[in-house]
Amino acid sequence: MKHLIVNADDFGLSAGINRGIVEAHRRGVLTSTSLMVDAAGADEAAGLAPELPALSVGLHADLPEALLDQGGAAARAELERQLERFTALVGRAPTHLDSHHNVHRKPPLEPVFVEVARQAGLPLREHSAARYFAKFYGQWGGKSHLEQIAVLSLIRMLETEIADGLTELSCHPGYPDLETGYFVEREAELRTLCDPRVPQALARLEIALASYHDYPRLAGA
Repeated sequence: MKHLIVNADDFGLSAGINRGIVEAHRRGVLTSTSLMVDAAGADEAAGLAPELPALSVGLHADLPEALLDQGGAAARAELERQLERFTALVGRAPTHLDSHHNVHRKPPLEPVFVEVARQAGLPLREHSAARYFAKFYGQWGGKSHLEQIAVLSLIRMLETEIADGLTELSCHPGYPDLETGYFVEREAELRTLCDPRVPQALARLEIALASYHDYPRLAGA
């Protein structure tokens, strides 16, 4: 059986991104998101989470630049602080753990993330039973590639890239009210995730949507 978690990074980054993530969940195929607890829209995002009980919400850890190549005790303390802040904001523990720009891949940080995730009992991106799929992304080489995040492109990915078991497809939908390196692509992703052809393709391909709420059951299977 194929199960797909559609997870939006950057929850809490801005009001427009929050609005897009909520819309992608309510009107589209988004099942999960990851919260940046220190970002400008974090309080708003945390307030929205209880209104969306089916949406799993994890921690999108954003480590300060000074810690990125250090690892060790300082990085661990910062990661644990963000986990505590998540619980204070949302009122419960996160359902999963990942990081902004996937900094948990950095050799000095990876063992810190792995150990903290293990102690907290959280699935960590690329270190869990959920295969990580990151090709639904509309920018590389300093240029925008909106064709990569169009509906037909996503459907081709579903047809060719989603295997048996559990897969996390990462995405970055939103309304771009904050000037970042990934800007116009966010609303393009949002339109694709809300397009009715996508759930039709999922049904045809017998891919069942899931969230990190389902992770304990599906990982065991």
